Amino acid sequence: MKLFGSYTSPFVRHCRIVLAQHQHNYEFVPTDYTQSAQQTPTKRVPYFSHDGLELHDSSSILRYLRSLAGEGFCEDPATFDLYCTINTALDATVNIFILSMDNLTAEQVPYLARQQDRVSAILDDLNSREWGQVDEKNDAHLRLACFLSWAQFRNRIDIQNWPNLQQFLAGMNQQAWFANTHPALS
Repeated sequence: MKLFGSYTSPFVRHCRIVLAQHQHNYEFVPTDYTQSAQQTPTKRVPYFSHDGLELHDSSSILRYLRSLAGEGFCEDPATFDLYCTINTALDATVNIFILSMDNLTAEQVPYLARQQDRVSAILDDLNSREWGQVDEKNDAHLRLACFLSWAQFRNRIDIQNWPNLQQFLAGMNQQAWFANTHPALS
């Protein structure tokens, strides 16, 4: 097994967590924008190879890893919808972050303002939920934790605005398997 990616990517982090949960022996191959543009049709990380199988998206990688362990991936519609909703916020936040490196802001670009509104609306919705106990096998919860942690690391959101999400992330950060994969530790 080979996982290609960066230690700071929330998508890659989610895959690394699931690989560690199942104690898979794998090689992590640090990969930058230039390499991913040349080595995968999606031109992004993560991508993955195992026994001739090539996967190009974190969701397909996660589904494959869960299936190897005899587990399901977002098995019921509500969990899958939650996972997709979180992915929407994460993708929008990543786009805003990447474009900010080119000095483009929501004040200048109406598209980015809509993306920021989308992120805020999703975070408001997620904050209105009760999160309960940490569930390390729930990929929607893991995706949310990876998103929130990355967004704070990159100064994309102020989690103080969403106290339930702040509490959720604090609970996840108490788990060694999550805290040990923080992007700042790379």
